[in-house]
Amino acid sequence: MLTIRFARVGRKNRAQFRVVLQQHTTAPGGRHVAMLGSYDPHQKIAILKADKIKEWIAKGAQVSDSAYNLFVKEGIIEGKKRAIKMEKPKAPIVEEKKTEEVKSDETKAEEPKVEEAKAEEKVKEVKPTEEIATTEKIEEVKTEPGEKKAE
Repeated sequence: MLTIRFARVGRKNRAQFRVVLQQHTTAPGGRHVAMLGSYDPHQKIAILKADKIKEWIAKGAQVSDSAYNLFVKEGIIEGKKRAIKMEKPKAPIVEEKKTEEVKSDETKAEEPKVEEAKAEEKVKEVKPTEEIATTEKIEEVKTEPGEKKAE
């Protein structure tokens, strides 16, 4: 079965399309039977061979949804535009469970870090009081019994 569809050409981030007639099993960038026009989506310019397009449709060629909508917009075909469904592949449920397990592992890994951070805060709180106590002891040691401290 022959299909009229877009074949992407052009640079990265600057797409342009050829309107080609291909076998439906051939990759869009692969070998084509006929080139029926081109389309620049950035400038909205379409150069189409209307007579060839109508001829191939009359012979039974199928038209992709995007190409059909372009032909309707340009007035080559009369009718309503088709809804284009861009389906994203759905992830299996098994992978979702794995991500939940990973999340739970991450939260478990974060919990000890939180506990360690709290322990470090306690240590920081304790250290200044210990330093004060040790300096007082050092001063007491320096003063011999019976002598007064110099303040």
